[in-house]
Amino acid sequence: MRTTFVLASLVAIIALSVARAADPPPVLADVDGQPLAANADRLAKALQLLGTPLPEAAAKELQAAVDAKDAQKVQKVLDPRVLFVVNINPESRVKVTRGPADAALQQAGFVPVLVKVVNESTVKKPLKIVSPQAGPRYSGPGRQARDPKADPRDKDRFLQAEMYTAPPMTGELSGLKVEYAIALLYSTEAGKREATIGFDVGQGNQDLGFRGEVPVLFDVKPGIPVKVRVADFDGKPTTARFIIKDATGRVYPPQAKRLAPDLFFQQQVYRHDGGTIILPPGEFDVEFGRGPEYHLVATRVRVGQGKPADPEPGIAVKLVRWINPADHGWYSGDHHIHSAGCAHYTNPTEGVNPEDMFLHVKGEGLNVGCCLTWGPCYDFQRQFFEAAPNKLSEPFTIIKYDVEVSGFGSQALGHVCLLNLRDQTYPGSAGTKVKGWPTWTTPLMRWAKDQGAVTGYAHSANGLGIDRPKSTHRLFTELDAGAKGHVTNADAAAGKLPLPEPFDTIDADKDGKLTEAELKQSTDRVADRLPNLVIPEMNGIGAQEICVTSAMGVCDFISAMDTQRVPEWNIWYHIMNCGFPLKVSGETDFPCISGGRVGQGRVYVQLGKPDMVDFAAWCDGVRKGKSYVSDGYAHPLKFAVNGTAPGFGDVKLDAAGPVAVTATVAFAKHPLLGTAVGARLTEGATRKVELIVNGRVAATKDVPADDQPHDLTFSVPVERSSWVALRHYPQMHTNPVNVIVGGKPIRASRQSAQWCVGVIEQLWRVRAKDIIPAERDEAEKTFQKALDMYKQIATESPEDK
Repeated sequence: MRTTFVLASLVAIIALSVARAADPPPVLADVDGQPLAANADRLAKALQLLGTPLPEAAAKELQAAVDAKDAQKVQKVLDPRVLFVVNINPESRVKVTRGPADAALQQAGFVPVLVKVVNESTVKKPLKIVSPQAGPRYSGPGRQARDPKADPRDKDRFLQAEMYTAPPMTGELSGLKVEYAIALLYSTEAGKREATIGFDVGQGNQDLGFRGEVPVLFDVKPGIPVKVRVADFDGKPTTARFIIKDATGRVYPPQAKRLAPDLFFQQQVYRHDGGTIILPPGEFDVEFGRGPEYHLVATRVRVGQGKPADPEPGIAVKLVRWINPADHGWYSGDHHIHSAGCAHYTNPTEGVNPEDMFLHVKGEGLNVGCCLTWGPCYDFQRQFFEAAPNKLSEPFTIIKYDVEVSGFGSQALGHVCLLNLRDQTYPGSAGTKVKGWPTWTTPLMRWAKDQGAVTGYAHSANGLGIDRPKSTHRLFTELDAGAKGHVTNADAAAGKLPLPEPFDTIDADKDGKLTEAELKQSTDRVADRLPNLVIPEMNGIGAQEICVTSAMGVCDFISAMDTQRVPEWNIWYHIMNCGFPLKVSGETDFPCISGGRVGQGRVYVQLGKPDMVDFAAWCDGVRKGKSYVSDGYAHPLKFAVNGTAPGFGDVKLDAAGPVAVTATVAFAKHPLLGTAVGARLTEGATRKVELIVNGRVAATKDVPADDQPHDLTFSVPVERSSWVALRHYPQMHTNPVNVIVGGKPIRASRQSAQWCVGVIEQLWRVRAKDIIPAERDEAEKTFQKALDMYKQIATESPEDK
């Protein structure tokens, strides 16, 4: 194992000069030699592992003492190098005194310091190190409201302190009268810095008179600014993501000490070309890339270990793409990013600023990042809204501040993403989130559409989950005419809701009657299929009102790629089967559903070969469905039906007949960043590409996952007006191409229309109470209008085969 300590080259610090801050602790005579020798041997190996071995002479002295199992000699070697002496009395009270070692630290590096423990209590608990100058510099993760008691001075915490308990050291005290431990101290600042250091072995064990802690004036050597040079695949300067670790696997800069633009809930940091990272002397493993379209590359760098005449320390990287969708006219975006709330802190600032989010968006290779202001920090973050993209935007990297109605207003009927707003203030809201906003989504979306915005639902599968017993019972009760305890074929045919499977399939005993138990077995069989006809609970914050708003023509898209794929795509399929032009767009809901990185789920919009990305045109591409969704590791670079691509018009046939489908797809060989939330990566060397017609698989082909494009062709019969799309479950889905036969609208499935009826009725059942009384009458009329439309569509649709 390498002995270089990537956090600091600290031989001089651990050796520690003879100048002493205190006398060495007394050498205790009545100590068992063998266990102390074993402890000292492990200590020496740990210091070697951390890259800070004892000086050669001291190491030889200690080895001789260990071999002789001489407890007093062990103490004489180690005690001059002790910074803290911890005494635990018979009542387990802890007292701390200063040892003779110099209090020398290294900015940006973890410095090992020795702790001598004199344990008169034989306690065997973990020894903890504490300090008021240590700890996070921000409010805790998950805090969504600003804490009036939060201390703004938290950001001034400069110290991180922890006990080193990894092997060969142990996580608990041994109970021996004397043993040695290692504490790791990290400082974000350089110069003279005072900190109060304490130790404890459990609540209530501090000695009286503050003797369980000691003030120490540290001399912190300055860290080294390491300049980052980032060249894109084409040689142009750009931005990249970096994960920096030392030999022990510690991440730099330490996450607990990060403030924006570095986020404490991520291992990686992002830097523009020419940026700097403060590091201690040492050797580091660096992994770099720029989102899923790039390879992850590893390198090793040495910092502060050369000669004085050596060039300025730096990290120079050349990024390597495995694919460039822009070569084919595709420009990526994440339409749902937050600059505040969820994992972001509210102290010392209320979320982060535009320059911080721009760095992350560009560092993940996104062309568009939509930063949506929502409930948490609403009053602070809304200042960044403009009718145009933020001024930090570049020709091929855009951020735009817009709104997600979430945490206020209509959230119970689904969280709504409003993109490319010209005005973020709903009439009557007076610029607040506490008044004036509607409590259902149809009027909200209509307001946004009236100003030219693009609208859709967020984290769609939230609330679309299936409670199998409840769903079964509702359906059985609905279909059991006369409450006779079973459902006949005639009952099912007359019912307004669809069965999960054909009657004969559900009728396991073939007696012509369906029991609730048989219906439950059917629900269990199909609940995870795509598509399926089980009515979800409609009790969440996802695409709840979408069947209504799609029918009313005010919803442009359903979000995908950040929740479970089956419910996301299932409701989309059913709505399209009814002829409504709903599109799909990709998102992350960063950092709520995931704080891993922006762009885990993304939408790629076809813009041709522009000189720059126009945000309005990009949003219009989302609205028209000139796009596909992906995790960035699966790409339908081309997809057309009879030469027509999604969003570029309908294919028109005079009569039923075959259509020709052409596609070019590419899949990453090594999707090292993983797929988007809500799914697992496909294993193996190939990916199954499926041609979807009206939600059903019409044809499949296996394609190598080898970083290369592959051309595909299909010929598929179209019997009636239908939609056609391409997918690889669960990583990629195109928007559809509509094939219109004989000028008739798409009426692909009677059961889909019936399913949408059931969804709307269930939503009203569980969420009508969340609509305020002043709005409920209009909402009920609108829901009924949508129900009537779906019921009419059901009569116009063929029986499902």
